[in-house]
Amino acid sequence: GLGLEFSFKKMMNVGKAAMITANANILFMLYLGYSTGILLGWSTMDSFFLGSMISMSSTTIIIKAFDDLNVKKQRFTDLVFGVLVVEDIMGILMLVLLPTIALGNSIDGGELLISTLKLISFLVLCFVSGIYLVPTFLKRIEGFLTDEMLLLITISLCFGMVYMATYSGFSAALGAFIMGSILAESSLIHRIERNIQPIKDFFGAVFFVSVGMMVDPSMFVEFAWPIFLITLIVIAGKVAFSCLGFIISGQPVKTAILCGFSLAQVGEFAIIASLGLSLKVLDARVYPIIVAVSVITTFLTPMMIKAAGPFYQFVLRAAPKSWQAYISRTEKEVKVSPSEERLWTELFKN
Repeated sequence: GLGLEFSFKKMMNVGKAAMITANANILFMLYLGYSTGILLGWSTMDSFFLGSMISMSSTTIIIKAFDDLNVKKQRFTDLVFGVLVVEDIMGILMLVLLPTIALGNSIDGGELLISTLKLISFLVLCFVSGIYLVPTFLKRIEGFLTDEMLLLITISLCFGMVYMATYSGFSAALGAFIMGSILAESSLIHRIERNIQPIKDFFGAVFFVSVGMMVDPSMFVEFAWPIFLITLIVIAGKVAFSCLGFIISGQPVKTAILCGFSLAQVGEFAIIASLGLSLKVLDARVYPIIVAVSVITTFLTPMMIKAAGPFYQFVLRAAPKSWQAYISRTEKEVKVSPSEERLWTELFKN
């Protein structure tokens, strides 16, 4: 369902801003999270895992908030989706490297090479099927497809990609997301979205119920100080570094603020946290704290998105005249030269 909202073409259009912002977000939040853990008296490894967990935003929560607020068609949402995809790719690299770092071993070059080759092979397979096979196949049989048959084929393709992803050593979520992105290139995308909507709504509810089931209300009292501090760090840090990244990449200040406020929450931390617990290098108290932070930031996400517009107006009024002149200039569309656009596209493809 999330993949259907995105496509390879959209990703290429927002590549420059997405790359700069995602990398700024991850690097600075990783450092900020690590420093916060050290400040709270946690071990080096707990602090490192905390930084890893808060460095990525939640794709599920953001898409759901955009859907509920009916803002998915606005320009800034494509930029946010681009950042989320780059963060997911960085998340895969973290999952490959974290066990090595956590166990204090030297990085095994051979194992890293095999993992990289597997990732490349998997993505090439996805790219080929996304550009040629799946959309062509669906177009050929379009005349024979009832809604029921289209739903069955869509779910089957999703499960097929999930199987290939897990067989290759990646997460089931990544496989499902990629197949959604492939189907987004099909001419049947609107029918697929309509048919899949009830299933998406059902499992969306299951997702949020499952997050709620991980919450013990007593932990909000027991860990009140670290929860408050980390929540504050997540919201302030994500907004600041996201806005900075978008402005550096040439986006208008208003767009940067809208995007920054949308990204102010903790991502699907459970995979990284579970990895730390399974390796026995993560203190058990870290998990309930990060769950509590996730719940609070999830609750605040729609409010943050709504608050972005008024905050921009406040900045416009409160800023010095020289800043106001700069902000006004950024609102005018700046044409990027074809050579620069080609270079960024090539870099993003690489």
